[in-house]
Amino acid sequence: MGNLAHAITRKWVAGILALVAILGAGAIIGVVGQAEGPPTAVAALPDGTDSKAAAELRAELPEAEGSAAVVLYSSDAALTPDQLAVVQERARTLPGATGAPPAVAEDGTAATVFIPVNTSDAVETAEVVGDLREAAKADLPDGLTARVTGPAAIQADLAAVFDGANFRLLAATASVVALLLVITYRSPVLWLVPLTVVGVADQLAAVAATHTLAAFDVLWDESTIGILSVLVFGAGTDYALLLISRYRDQLRVTEDRREAMAIALRRTTEAIVASSSTVVIGLLTLLLSLFPATRGLGLACAVGVVVAAFFVLVVLPAALVVFGRWIFWPKVPKVGQAGLADANSLWRRIGDAVAKRPAGFVTVTLLALAVMAGGITQIKTGLDGPDQFLQKPEAIAAAERLGESFPAGAADPTIVVTRGDGEATATAVAAVDGISDARVVASGNGVSEIDAVIDAAPGSDEAEATVTALREALAGQADTHVGGTEAEAMDASASAARDRLVIFPIILALVLVSLAALLRSVVAPIILVATVVATYMASLGLSWVLFTQVFGFERLDDGVPLLAFVFLVALGVDYNIFLITRAAEEAKDHGSRSGMLRALAATGGVITSAGILLAAVFAVLGVLPLVVLAQLGVIICVGVLLDTLVVRTVLVPAIGLILGDRFWWPRRVDTRPSVADAADSTDRAEGPVPVGGA
Repeated sequence: MGNLAHAITRKWVAGILALVAILGAGAIIGVVGQAEGPPTAVAALPDGTDSKAAAELRAELPEAEGSAAVVLYSSDAALTPDQLAVVQERARTLPGATGAPPAVAEDGTAATVFIPVNTSDAVETAEVVGDLREAAKADLPDGLTARVTGPAAIQADLAAVFDGANFRLLAATASVVALLLVITYRSPVLWLVPLTVVGVADQLAAVAATHTLAAFDVLWDESTIGILSVLVFGAGTDYALLLISRYRDQLRVTEDRREAMAIALRRTTEAIVASSSTVVIGLLTLLLSLFPATRGLGLACAVGVVVAAFFVLVVLPAALVVFGRWIFWPKVPKVGQAGLADANSLWRRIGDAVAKRPAGFVTVTLLALAVMAGGITQIKTGLDGPDQFLQKPEAIAAAERLGESFPAGAADPTIVVTRGDGEATATAVAAVDGISDARVVASGNGVSEIDAVIDAAPGSDEAEATVTALREALAGQADTHVGGTEAEAMDASASAARDRLVIFPIILALVLVSLAALLRSVVAPIILVATVVATYMASLGLSWVLFTQVFGFERLDDGVPLLAFVFLVALGVDYNIFLITRAAEEAKDHGSRSGMLRALAATGGVITSAGILLAAVFAVLGVLPLVVLAQLGVIICVGVLLDTLVVRTVLVPAIGLILGDRFWWPRRVDTRPSVADAADSTDRAEGPVPVGGA
């Protein structure tokens, strides 16, 4: 690595390399662009479920790629003859109308017009629903309102959430990163270099990720690129902070800036490669998910982290050494200044305080994390349709109004698809308790579709019980499946539970093996993984309190616990690696205990800055009015702050101080005797370090 580091930072080579890399990436971004996507919504359903089988069988119907919209006309009082006449006229003239008469509610205050929407993707559906809304609301008599709901309208409103979302998310993320870099470096110039490099890496990652997904025929949805961008900015900037911190520290002992960068790059490469590799491994465990879109997110983010790490290790060093020391102005590092590990910084003072009573700090910290984690026992998962949006869209509001005058499931009926006798199946469906209406709505190619209206409110226990009873009643019929929103939600919940059961232990095992290989230790990886799990549980419990007491959320989205776990474990290990690799380096010259304190002093500032930045970046997901992303952002934000400010600053150093050399077992810390004796003397002068029996 030494030869490569010197090659990257060599005069003339560095400038050319940085320029070619950025211009080449720009050309790829502009010419190649992102791959087209995503595929059909059917593929977003979890594999091996009854609802996905229903959707696949339904696709064999003529024009089965479409959905349906329901135009709801309503009034505060019974509809007048003039109002009914307008509704009847719209049932014939609305775009896509079949001419069937409208359905009038028993209370007389509402009527519905069913409109087939034969589209194949979310963008086209949004256009059709938009035209339908405009036509439905035009020139209505006083007292009559029109709103559009149904599956197609809900899909359109969901698409509207992501209309321009990637640009808004990118702008917000870049602004947050820029602000925090300015605060971190307190320089009007330096922040531009890492921000430019990471920004280019982000755009290139989106191109590389989408083309990788397309090449392997893996689904991605509208949120994938947004989450990818947040991760690339967060992880890439973290790696940049680590490299620049080491570079600035090295400039205090090395006159030649190119030599200083070569040394800094050589010493940080192991940590960055190890941490990014661990993150990639963690993300790739999502390929085991039953949800195709989750698999796509894992693969896309893994590609993004690889691109980010490459740009930080190759392009950023080359770009930085093009400029002189003045790039750090006004705090230009000078030869002879004290390095971070030797300075009497805040982090060294914290370390000294921990060193006096490490057992007490461990006890108090673990008790605090346990109290925070207590909220986990109260968590409920599974968001209903109305609960998926931070701001209620028209389709959801219309569905709620429709439920006041019609059976609750009328706007979005449960779908039964069969290769058998459609009429006989409809009769069997109608006989199930909780079904108010069942009729064949489509037939062709030997397949029939039956719409079943459930009496119970969507998402209720009663509605789930009805779907379960419906499946049991049809279990004896071959090639007969139950789908629709309610059934899909049930299957998604069960599939998410399966994913957690399978992926949680696998990612922990892989991270444990990765750390063991990196540190050549058994004890240290077990301790570090245990602290990451404790952080996850505390962040989930504390976030649940915030959700219920502050934000008013009653449930978590089914997929949030898994995604939060993967991101927190993978990213939490990053900070472990930053601290522990430096501790191992320092231990060679100063002993295990003094080495841990010096590592905390050297990395405390950069880890804190990186953690705050990463937490803020994930909090930016809240700019999108979608509950699942807001919940994911809050949990990761809370978890990263806990990990940075508590676990990595207090808990891990305290455990390391208690265990001493045993922290690295079976690896031996080979310390030069004279230096080790001096370090031990320093430790004794600073205060005793109780080590339970050692």
